[in-house]
Amino acid sequence: MSSPLLLTIDIGNTNVSLGLFDYREGSGKLTEHWRISTHREQSSDEVGITVRALFEHASSDIDDVSDVIISSVVPPLLPIWERVCTKLFDSGPMIVGPGTRTGMPVRYENPREVGADRIVNSVAAFHLVGGPTIAVDFGTATTFDCISKNGEYLGGAIFPGVMISMEALFERASMLHRVEIARPKSVIGKTTTASLQSGLLYGYAGMLDSMVTRIRGELGAEANVIATGGLAHRIADESTTIQRVEPFLTLDGLRILFEKNRSERGENPRKESE
Repeated sequence: MSSPLLLTIDIGNTNVSLGLFDYREGSGKLTEHWRISTHREQSSDEVGITVRALFEHASSDIDDVSDVIISSVVPPLLPIWERVCTKLFDSGPMIVGPGTRTGMPVRYENPREVGADRIVNSVAAFHLVGGPTIAVDFGTATTFDCISKNGEYLGGAIFPGVMISMEALFERASMLHRVEIARPKSVIGKTTTASLQSGLLYGYAGMLDSMVTRIRGELGAEANVIATGGLAHRIADESTTIQRVEPFLTLDGLRILFEKNRSERGENPRKESE
């Protein structure tokens, strides 16, 4: 690595997650992490100001970063972040895409349909615990990604996220109101707030456990289950199948992919391996 710091960026529909990995003592260690809201209307200048502010607030030297890797599921924002990185770090970022070397065969019917974040999560999950593994991400959507014992990406399932479901419910039901995703005193709610909390928390935990059971049945093995995302810890507390919560699974997956591909970049910082 040409510089001690690697910046990893995951552009999601709701949030943009950033992680700073320090290589000064050998293998990369996550030293800083940030999460900012996704704003599709932001200009590259506004994004650049935000990134600089994050570094200043963390007392980190932005000049120590020479390598950046990005995954994105919001196509309009990708060129904006590319321009920002090129301006701030004097070189274009590595972009996770169909040409990126992952070391993980993709068994989807059309591999190009798989979101970059799902592949990144799968690579990180297999790196951590091997296979078979189910990586569950509680993001804008709740996604289940399945990895075989041999490290193949098999596919998965996509479910409306907890917050998306809550917002849809409140938009359609005028007598209901937004609530905190918290554990109620009992499954049988005695108030509207408690009833909503019960449905959202226990309902999603039950859905997750049921899906894991079905997926394990198809895999024919007792697959590991790793969860990530903003609500992972809260859902995991009510789940009987989640074995491990990794809040920075996506950022760590980006680091792993950068390490797999950095030797292929050559003089062109945006070159992707075949």
